[in-house]
Amino acid sequence: MAATPSPVAERADIDPRALPDALLHSGQPVVLRGLVADWPVVRAARDSPHAACAYLARFDPARMPVVATVGPPEIGGRFFYNADMSGFNFRQQQVPLRVALDTLLKYLEQDAPPAIYIASTSLESFLPGFRAENDLDLGDRNPLASIWIGNRTRIAAHQDVPDNLACVVAGRRRITLFPPQQLRNLYIGPLDLTPAGQPVSLVDFAAPDFNRFPRFAQALEHAQVAELDAGDALLIPSMWWHHIEALEGFNALVNYWWRQTPEWMDTPMNALMLALMTVRDLPADQRAVWRDVFEHYVFEADDATANHIPESARGALAPLDADAVRRLRARLLKRLNR
Repeated sequence: MAATPSPVAERADIDPRALPDALLHSGQPVVLRGLVADWPVVRAARDSPHAACAYLARFDPARMPVVATVGPPEIGGRFFYNADMSGFNFRQQQVPLRVALDTLLKYLEQDAPPAIYIASTSLESFLPGFRAENDLDLGDRNPLASIWIGNRTRIAAHQDVPDNLACVVAGRRRITLFPPQQLRNLYIGPLDLTPAGQPVSLVDFAAPDFNRFPRFAQALEHAQVAELDAGDALLIPSMWWHHIEALEGFNALVNYWWRQTPEWMDTPMNALMLALMTVRDLPADQRAVWRDVFEHYVFEADDATANHIPESARGALAPLDADAVRRLRARLLKRLNR
């Protein structure tokens, strides 16, 4: 029998006006009960989905459409690949936000509606003024704040480079998390053809096929789960795998993404893709040499790595800044385009 995920640790004593740095840097997921319970959008959602939609529509300037992801009823809300993984089981279309909200309300009482998801929509661009009434103080961080709106949907387990504070403002969500080290046990799909930008687990969490994915049982031994009501938040640390289920006919979530590194740093996924192109298929003995090179210059790098080189001559081995990275990127692009 597969293990049952353990509950995520919880706190109910956090002041939304002063989130502790120690909490945001903890590296462990934590449920923050009632963190945004006083937000006006949460109060509207507790009244009804119609009230929540009316509240959101107040901020819609109707300047540009949102991107709605739509799947037929038979996918059961699971946005995923098609049968042969040559594409996906959903389509995307641009619609006015108010039309998307009205459509969600139209299907609210249906047992098998089409799956609808308005994902990662910038609050600043699409709902200007929303954060003036509904916001958190994240100190000197400059997070990307987005809203996610839909009905009963399931988003496959994936990981994100930024830290993530996910705040449920309408409906309920169940989020299952795995430590980054569970990569091998989650059976991740293609890196370059992905449903929404990030590689995802191929395991259907609603009906795991342990014959096809036997190591998923080991992943479940390390899993944590959180069920969130409107007003609750979940801190998802960088690179933690998370599978998200929206549990009601209307759900909305506001999230904040931030990185603990300078904005000029590229995503490590670019390095992975280059390593696949240049290192993975080398002979085994050469791969071992390059593993040692990466350990020396990247994973075990410290002040001693280049202190035998005059500071003025250290180049890429010197501490990096935006200008240095710009020069490195230009050099790399020139090499790749040769």
